[in-house]
Amino acid sequence: MSLTEGDFTVERIPADLPAVPAGSVAVVASPLAGVEPTSPLTGPAQVKNTGRSWVPVRSLAPRHRQRIVTHLLALDERSRYLRFGYVANDTQIVRYVDTIDFDQDEVFGIFNRKLALIAMAHLAHRPADATRNRLATAEFGVSVLPTTRRRGFGRRLFEHAVLHARNRGVQTIFIHALSENTAMLKIARGAGATVERDGSESEAWLTLPPDSIVSHLDEILVDRVAEFDYRLKQHAQQVENLLKRSEKPESGAG
Repeated sequence: MSLTEGDFTVERIPADLPAVPAGSVAVVASPLAGVEPTSPLTGPAQVKNTGRSWVPVRSLAPRHRQRIVTHLLALDERSRYLRFGYVANDTQIVRYVDTIDFDQDEVFGIFNRKLALIAMAHLAHRPADATRNRLATAEFGVSVLPTTRRRGFGRRLFEHAVLHARNRGVQTIFIHALSENTAMLKIARGAGATVERDGSESEAWLTLPPDSIVSHLDEILVDRVAEFDYRLKQHAQQVENLLKRSEKPESGAG
C-alpha cells in the first residue's frame, strides 16, 4: 500500500507491557513494516527501519462506561489532580463518566492483553457557530495509569484524536491543563500547538489541516486494525479462562 501522507503513529511497545496474543500485531502491521509515518500534521511518511511495533487505539462506546469508571478510579490523587484540575473523588468521577455524550464526543482507549483500560482520552467537540465567529473546536483530555506512564501512550492518544478531529472538520484542538502538567504541555508543543500560560493554568491551541482522502483511509485502517487486535485479545482471554477452568480438579475427585 503506497502512502503519500502519514496520519497514524507507530509506537514502541515496551518489553514489560502486557502483550497481545502472539502474532496478532505482527500479522496486521506487517504491510507497514519499515514505514516511519510522521504525525497527522506533517508531510509524507518516510521509510525507515525502526523495529517498532504499533500501539492500537480503540474507540469506546456507552457500553464501556464501567471500564472507563474503573480506569479513572484507579488513578492516584496526583493523577486525578492533573486530569481534572482538582482531586476528584470517586463520586465526582462516576458523575463525570455518566455525563459523557458519546453521540457528540469521542472517547478512545488503549487496552492491555487482559483488556484492562490503561490509558484513555476524551475529545469533546464544540461545533462551529458563524453567529459568534467561532470555529469548530474540540477539547482534549487524557489519563494514563501511573504504572504505564512514560511509554508514549498520552502522545499516541493525542495523535489519534488529532486524526479523528481533522476528519470531522474540526479546525482547532484545545487543551486546558494545569501549568505543572508538563507532560501534557510537552505533547502539545511537540505537535506545534501554541501554549499560553496564565499562572497555575495553561491553554494550548493546535490548528489542524483540512481532511483528505488519505487521512480518511488512514483512520479506517487504524480503526479496523485496533478492532481486530481487541478481538484477538478477547479471544485469547477466553481461551486462557477455559484452560484455567479445565485445570481445576473436579468436585469430589480423589
